[in-house]
Amino acid sequence: MNSWLQQALEAAQAMSLLEVTAVVFALAYLLLAVRENVLCWLFAFLSTGIYTVLFWDVSLLMESALNVYYMAMAVYGWQQWTRGGASGDGQAHTLSVQSMSTRQHLLVIATIAILTAASGYLLGEHSSAVWPYVDSFTTWASVITTYLVARKYLQNWLYWIVIDTVSIPLYIDRGLNLTALLFVAYVVIAVIGYFKWRDHFRANGQVVAA
Repeated sequence: MNSWLQQALEAAQAMSLLEVTAVVFALAYLLLAVRENVLCWLFAFLSTGIYTVLFWDVSLLMESALNVYYMAMAVYGWQQWTRGGASGDGQAHTLSVQSMSTRQHLLVIATIAILTAASGYLLGEHSSAVWPYVDSFTTWASVITTYLVARKYLQNWLYWIVIDTVSIPLYIDRGLNLTALLFVAYVVIAVIGYFKWRDHFRANGQVVAA
C-alpha cells in the first residue's frame, strides 16, 4: 500500500500544469454537483475540454472523442438544470431532483450490458485491450450515467459508485496510480452526493421509487 501511494505521489509531481488544472476542475465539478450548483457544468466543460486536448496529444483518440461527448453533455446539463423543469404554466423552470422507476433502471442496466458485451467482444478480438469487458463497461456506463446526471436523477450517484469502484483496479493494473487515487475520492464524493440529493428529494415530500 505504501508503495502504491508513493507511486501516486511521484505521478502527481510529474503532472503538467494543464493536467493539474483538469483534475482540479473535475473535482470542482463533482463537489458543485453534490450541492446541485449549476456551475458544476461550467467546470465539467472546462475539465473535459482540457482532457480532450491531453488525450489527443498522447494518441488516446477514443478517450479524446469521449471527452468531446462529455463537453456536449456539459452544455446539455446546464440547459436542463436551468430550464429543463416541467410545470403547468408552460414556462421553463429549474430542474428538480427526480427518482428513477424500476423500469428505467432495467432499461439502463440492459443497455449498458448489451453495449458492454458487444464492444468488449470486439475489443477482445480486434485490439490489444487487456481488460476489454471492464474497459467497455466503465466507458458505456459513464456515457449513460452522465445523461442521468444531466436529467438530475437521484440514482446517478449509485451508478457512479459502481463505475468508479470498478475503475480503480483497472487503473492500478495499468500503473495509473494517481488516477486510481482520484477515483477513490470520486467514490466517497458519490456516496455523499447520493445522500445529499436524497435528503433534498425527501424534503420536497417525495418518495424514492428505487
